[in-house]
Amino acid sequence: MFPNMFRGDLFSQMDRLQREMQQAFGMEPDIRGLTRGGFPAMNIGSTPQSIEIYAFVPGIDPNAVEVHLERGVLTVSGERPSDIANATQQQNLHVNERYTGRFRKVISMPDDIDPDGVSARCRDGVLHISVARRQSAQPRRINVQ
Repeated sequence: MFPNMFRGDLFSQMDRLQREMQQAFGMEPDIRGLTRGGFPAMNIGSTPQSIEIYAFVPGIDPNAVEVHLERGVLTVSGERPSDIANATQQQNLHVNERYTGRFRKVISMPDDIDPDGVSARCRDGVLHISVARRQSAQPRRINVQ
């Protein structure tokens, strides 16, 4: 009545086949991920005054994250070290879903940003980058006389 969840299980065989196919075609999961833009996950929004970016970088030292803005392109890069215990120890790793290694995300900014109005802070694994818009580009009310 209950299917065998181990060696002969159809789903485990499919999972093994998928891993073998990824290895064969050089598509092994890495820190950039295979879908949806990879690591780190980001939320990007805007207000009339700024562009707000939230990058989720848990377990990464804030000093190891670099944020650059050049010619309207914002780059967030860094490295997540491996958290696996001492490599000299013999161990069997059965599942490793936490990505390690170098990462880099590039975001095109709109033309109305102020390059001098960029701030970044990291708290509790969330990197918050705020990019101000130029004062001349912000909406304003014009009085009719």
